[in-house]
Amino acid sequence: GKLNILVNNVGTSIWKPTVEFTAEEFSTIMSTNFESAYHMCQLAHPFMKAQGGGGSIVFMSSVAGVVSVNYLSVYSATKGAMNQLTKNLACEWAKDNIRINAVAPWYIRTPLVEQVLNNKEYLEGVLSRTPMGRIGEPKEVSSLVAFLCLPASSYITGQIICVDGGMTING
Repeated sequence: GKLNILVNNVGTSIWKPTVEFTAEEFSTIMSTNFESAYHMCQLAHPFMKAQGGGGSIVFMSSVAGVVSVNYLSVYSATKGAMNQLTKNLACEWAKDNIRINAVAPWYIRTPLVEQVLNNKEYLEGVLSRTPMGRIGEPKEVSSLVAFLCLPASSYITGQIICVDGGMTING
């Protein structure tokens, strides 16, 4: 078989002030969110290259890797590293016709996020930072990921695309 597509979709986080993180918590978040994605790319590259080149790697990043989000310093660092890796690999592997992009969502309506958004005050804060005034839907993220894996996106590489209702441009 061939390996044409790799979607690096993994993540974990702990919400707390930076000074309260233990070395073990830091290591767990770094290894889960960044190191695993890095090593998956290392493993995928020879397979994508061996088939004559061509392939698409999509990282699931976060707006937390683009802008500051309170109490997510370690998570944000992993997503920022992932965004930079996206750019570096896009340049390094372009000669092999392997495209690398990242999708960076804000709050998307999933069971995990619903737990946080059940707090009305918190939800109001999120919506006040989101120009479109609503929470994103999973299909809005998955549609972009699918597009980035298709030949229709063959000239798109090295991009971090925010799916955030305008949050990252709102300041």
